[in-house]
Amino acid sequence: MTTAEIIRLLALCAHIIFGFVAAVVISLRRKPATAIAWILTIVFIPILGAVAFFLVGFGRLPKARRDKQRAVSTRMLERSGVSDHVAGPGVPDWLDTAVVLNQRLGALPMVTGSSTILIEDYQGSLDAMIADIDAAQEFVHVEFYILVRDQTTRPLFDALARAVERGVAVRVLSDFVSGLMFPRRKETIRALREMGAQWHPMLPLRPWRGQWQRPDLRNHRKLVVVDGRVGYTGSQNLIDETYLKPKNVKRGLHWLELMVRLEGPIVGELDAVFVTDWYSETEELLSLETHASGASEDAPSGSGSAELVRSVDAQVIPSGPSFENDNNLKLFIMLIHNARKRISITSPYFVPDESTMMALVTAASRGLDVELFVSEIADQLLVAHAQRSYYAELLDAGVAIWLYRAPTVLHSKHFTIDDDIAVIGSSNMDIRSFSLNMEVSVLVSSREFTDRMRIVEDHYRAQSFRLDADEWARRPLGGKVLDGLARLTSALQ
Repeated sequence: MTTAEIIRLLALCAHIIFGFVAAVVISLRRKPATAIAWILTIVFIPILGAVAFFLVGFGRLPKARRDKQRAVSTRMLERSGVSDHVAGPGVPDWLDTAVVLNQRLGALPMVTGSSTILIEDYQGSLDAMIADIDAAQEFVHVEFYILVRDQTTRPLFDALARAVERGVAVRVLSDFVSGLMFPRRKETIRALREMGAQWHPMLPLRPWRGQWQRPDLRNHRKLVVVDGRVGYTGSQNLIDETYLKPKNVKRGLHWLELMVRLEGPIVGELDAVFVTDWYSETEELLSLETHASGASEDAPSGSGSAELVRSVDAQVIPSGPSFENDNNLKLFIMLIHNARKRISITSPYFVPDESTMMALVTAASRGLDVELFVSEIADQLLVAHAQRSYYAELLDAGVAIWLYRAPTVLHSKHFTIDDDIAVIGSSNMDIRSFSLNMEVSVLVSSREFTDRMRIVEDHYRAQSFRLDADEWARRPLGGKVLDGLARLTSALQ
């Protein structure tokens, strides 16, 4: 045997051993589809595959950060105990077990007596936040995945500056990587520092400071809390509705969002999410005391909303890689399986895992009215192709897929179950939001609130067209190939 043959044989043996070790290591505590995708990547492109795995193959945050989440969760559970919520008349009896599930996963209970306002208007939500910030007396907590001071958001930054001048403590968090991806980063940070606000980046990637984790683990939450009295959460980032990208402006794209304004006990639970993230980034643990203030008589001017809905039961569900479980995924699947009549989902990025897909197909096969709202136009090409790869199976099962007409990008994230259960927040119905992003959702048990959500869904339907199964089956072969390839890459998480 020649030296070259020996080298090739040794290389082959090393490749086999490396593949076997990778299979064992990767398969531990991973979903089979994810493990198989990583193993095939490493086997067929060993060097690049291994580098990719060590960069983005570990799905949890460093132990120190997870320990902080665990410590705060323990304190919150000690504060409230395991929920003893009892479903009222007309509320499905399975809701009690959902509440217990959510609290054991996210440590926050369901609370009663809160009030809500849905805000569909992009500028209207900013105006409402500004009005509440101008009324702040103690503190303002701001946390956004994307935070940019531009022509649209400048009035809100001005309101924060006025609050600081009055002696109000203004604390601001924004995602580190997203700050690098959008313009005016230095201008935004400088404005916050000059006004005297306390600003910190979330999940920074600065190894020279000992700050490093998987680069694509991001904090995707959006929330504002004022004095523990009023809060906001939903899909909207703090940026112009074009997201300031020249190609978006050229195509005439603009984003459609949905935010919810909250008052009452639920605001303290939402603030607990901010407190946890602040502690993770600063080592400062703020008060976890809840504020049980009642709702005001009137919504703030500029809310652009429907009527105030009072006396709702609501529960905040934080999720993400700081937890040991996929909190939002477990909630979503449980809700889908317990639906009896109707499921309506709005998700701009719909790339479900196997369990979610099976739950939706099964629900439609049970005869439920299942619908999905997505955008006709895509702003992320790879995600769009992966998303489209699921349409045929959904259509075959009887799911109605509504495409919101271009040039609007439907960015809202919410869904409703039957007549009295709704969820709204920052979480998409995709693998990234289930496992890689830190998200926040609000579960609401209220027929009146769900009716308001149905009105929003009616607005979407009026501006959408329904995807036809036969036409979709006849789409070009090239598109089908791209869809399938993109679907395979989505499993590399």
